[in-house]
Amino acid sequence: MLGFKKRLHRQPGLAPGTLVHIGEKKVEKVRITVMDFDGEGFHEKVVESVEECFAYRERPTTTWINVDGIHDVGIIEKLGACYGIHPIVLEDIVNSVQRPKMLDFGDYLFISLKMLYFEGSREEVKVEQVSLILGLNFVLSFQEDIGDVFDPVRDRIRKGTGKMRRSGADYLAYSLIDAVVDGYFVVFEWLGERIEEIQERIVGDPTAKNLETIYHLKSEMVELRKAVWPLREVIANLERVESPLVRKDTLIFLRNVYGHTIEIIETIESFRDLMAGMIDIYLSSLSMKLNEVMKVLTIIATIFIPLTFVVGIYGMNFRHMPELDWRFGYPMVMLVVLTAGVSMLVYFRKKKWL
Repeated sequence: MLGFKKRLHRQPGLAPGTLVHIGEKKVEKVRITVMDFDGEGFHEKVVESVEECFAYRERPTTTWINVDGIHDVGIIEKLGACYGIHPIVLEDIVNSVQRPKMLDFGDYLFISLKMLYFEGSREEVKVEQVSLILGLNFVLSFQEDIGDVFDPVRDRIRKGTGKMRRSGADYLAYSLIDAVVDGYFVVFEWLGERIEEIQERIVGDPTAKNLETIYHLKSEMVELRKAVWPLREVIANLERVESPLVRKDTLIFLRNVYGHTIEIIETIESFRDLMAGMIDIYLSSLSMKLNEVMKVLTIIATIFIPLTFVVGIYGMNFRHMPELDWRFGYPMVMLVVLTAGVSMLVYFRKKKWL
């Protein structure tokens, strides 16, 4: 199921820009990877300390620094100081429970969004916050844990395919955002299969466990809607931003991502309608199942009414009853009872009540 975390809050009274990690600590040790490239080649390494990243600040090449783990605020603060990042942005980076947003600080853009992807088994969906900082010749990305949807982007950089190495930092930022949005389609396809499976189950077997699954999925749809709706606003702001950091060539690709976000939102709304309809299906299936049981019990009771009447008469202890001394009285009563029962069954079958 989807791994949404509990809502946590910042401690009140702290000064603006105070770095306090809010959220779950998902990795023990922070991992920092650097990919530096241009049209001629690329360089990739996992650095041992954040200070090794400082040397890439003044390079003319495009640099992508990815930080896995945001709980160590000291590393975030040092990296932010090197690249001139505002403390308010650093505060948002270490806050993993905020809504997606986009802020323009002139010489860099800050983008925050939610990432969904499968981890291990397809029964577990991971949800985490991703923060991006787009500068003139660099992109900084911050994630809560190791593992993401960016492997296709890394492969394109390594292989030098397409226009990745030649298109600068803004195209790299677009590619990362596009990878996140594409991950939503994979997750929603899986959710659609689960919804269809549950629909089939509740029609044939409207149990309390299936009802619990429906309500659990409904709550997850609410969380998904919170993650996706602001993303549309983020992409729209990127399209409208008047910044030299985003070139016109890249705006065309961002418009395509915006169309994908609209499609995702429509999918969420259709899923929400399906979930609401599944409650009605569950109640209808439960009512039909109850009606079937009541019909069977009613038919049984109806068949036994005349039989009970017959045997009730001969169960009375009156001294003078005509048939009590008749030799064939008992077989005749059994024949009457059997004939009445079979006749009623045939009649019910003819009326299609059975």
